[in-house]
Amino acid sequence: MLNQYETVFILTPVLSDDQMKEAVKKYQDYLTNKGAELVHEENWGMRKLAYPIQKKSTGFYYLYEFKAEGTLIGELELALKRDERVMRFLTVKLDKHAVAYNEKKRVKAKEAVSEPVEEN
Repeated sequence: MLNQYETVFILTPVLSDDQMKEAVKKYQDYLTNKGAELVHEENWGMRKLAYPIQKKSTGFYYLYEFKAEGTLIGELELALKRDERVMRFLTVKLDKHAVAYNEKKRVKAKEAVSEPVEEN
C-alpha cells in the first residue's frame, strides 16, 4: 500500500538558479524512477532561516508531496544526506486529515488564481 508523504528540503543559497533547478529535478526524477507518484510540488523560493546553518542565513526551500512505499523514504533521506547542496530536509508521513487539508488548500489556491479581479 502506498502512503502519502511530504518532504521539504533546503538548498544552500550559493547555488545559481540553474544549479538549484538541477538539484530539484534530480530528486523529482529520483522519486519517479523509484515508483513514487508525485502529487504536488512547490517552490517556496529563497527564505531567511530561523538560525544559521553552515554559517548561512538563507536557503532555497522546496516541497514535494508524493505517494510511495515506506521503504523509499530511507533511500531518499540517504540521498539527501549525501548531497552537499542540501542543508536540511524533513519528511513527514501524512495522515488522512493532512491529505484532505492539503487538497482543500490547493483547491482554494487554484480558485483564488482563476477568479477575475473586478476593477471599479
